[in-house]
Amino acid sequence: MRLTRQTNYAMRILMYCAANNDRLSRIPEIAAAYSVSELFLFKILQPLVEHGLVETVRGRNGGVRLGRAAESISVFDVVRVTEESFAMAECFENDAAECPLVDSCALNSALREALNAFFAVLERYTIADLVAARPNVRNLLGIDMLVERRAPAA
Repeated sequence: MRLTRQTNYAMRILMYCAANNDRLSRIPEIAAAYSVSELFLFKILQPLVEHGLVETVRGRNGGVRLGRAAESISVFDVVRVTEESFAMAECFENDAAECPLVDSCALNSALREALNAFFAVLERYTIADLVAARPNVRNLLGIDMLVERRAPAA
């Protein structure tokens, strides 16, 4: 199983927002942190917003933030929203080629079991877990430098 680039960056958006939970995140900042285009991130943002994983705040000081607590967003939640298909073999698809074993295939059964195990593992991890695994994630993403630059002079 290989996840798409869209899923990879959806996770990164959510991780950035979780690491930056004390303020709104801006797409240009996230794009710069990951060296990816803003347009690409805006496209990925849409399904995340539609499924309540991210909220957008419009206006001059707007941005994005997690739609719910990082502890309540599983990796599986993100994968389910961003991946189009989980067909591991042709026989998983609705328009599969005719096969006399389709209803009693041991391969189909084994692949379905493997896919369910994959989903079960993804369900155990949250966005909060991913961010907590790297205590210096704010520094790695350049968030602390942004906060320092925005701090008012005393």
